[in-house]
Amino acid sequence: MVILDLNCDLGEGCGQDEALMPLISSANIACGGHAGDHASMVETVALALHHGVAIGAHPGYRDPAHFGRRELRMDSPTLKREIQQQIEALREVAEAQGAQLHHVKAHGALYNQSAREPEYAQALIEAVLAVEPRLKLYALAGSPLVAHARQADLEVVEEVFADRRYRPDGALVPRVCADALIEQADQAIAQVRQMVLRRQVVASDGSLVPIQADTLCLHGDGAQALPFAQNIREWMQHQRVELRAP
Repeated sequence: MVILDLNCDLGEGCGQDEALMPLISSANIACGGHAGDHASMVETVALALHHGVAIGAHPGYRDPAHFGRRELRMDSPTLKREIQQQIEALREVAEAQGAQLHHVKAHGALYNQSAREPEYAQALIEAVLAVEPRLKLYALAGSPLVAHARQADLEVVEEVFADRRYRPDGALVPRVCADALIEQADQAIAQVRQMVLRRQVVASDGSLVPIQADTLCLHGDGAQALPFAQNIREWMQHQRVELRAP
């Protein structure tokens, strides 16, 4: 049987968390950088516990005006400290409710920069190791970050996206491009089917790119997040794909 984790970025104030949480197996919870505060972390952790969903920290640039999606330049010690503080903030909230962190997934521009730039990858890796070496790192499938993290003895979960298009090099099409997002449910399901069952994805130029799909991401702030999640769960049940956090 094929096993797949379905993760979603939550605790970002987008109003869909209660509807999405029962449909997923792991949650990436904003921890005060691009979005979220202590109250939202408490609420989202409690919701994840109620539904048996794995709890992950979702650190991002402290740039809420741009929702953490604007690339910033930071020196490695400063970046490591910022990421570590955000992870520790969520860990404290989780432990207060008797829960443990399961994973870390960077947000937005930090996610993309750490996937391709060694110094950002290293800062992220060092921050995770400083908090808890057992934490899993969710990383863009096939990216250099995957290899860097494994060399540091972190357990890596390779992530793919239902609602984003890919470039021929396996990177995500930047959001500034008109065709970056998949907004039709049938197109999202087609991409999921190909990634999960065939281990490949159709890139923006029509080429087929090999891809490892350990976890599938939905963005909780997307207008189609809820119907996409519902359709993907229906597809998984039909294909006998088991939903399970790694």
